[in-house]
Amino acid sequence: GTAAENLPFFESIIGAVWASEERGSGRAYVDALAANGFDKSRMQVTQDLSTVGNAAESMQVSVEWAGECLIGQFGAATGEPNSTIQELLPGERCLLGSTRPIDW
Repeated sequence: GTAAENLPFFESIIGAVWASEERGSGRAYVDALAANGFDKSRMQVTQDLSTVGNAAESMQVSVEWAGECLIGQFGAATGEPNSTIQELLPGERCLLGSTRPIDW
């Protein structure tokens, strides 16, 4: 299906992780998305910790889907998780800036 058709499923997975004790772990979101059929090689995730070692106030995870991006944002600063669909960026990326390697 399209990114729009997959957004509710993506949101349900993000919401389930947010409701768990793993809510502050970017890896937990990546693993949950992968376990539910999203391609890990098409994902990006931001860091769990700030540059000074504090828990990140906001994190993002994305999945490139059929030339578009499913993006979820979550963390203490966002309240409940938010999701959106955005255009794919140059370089076939969904998130700007530094992201963490998904090497597990």
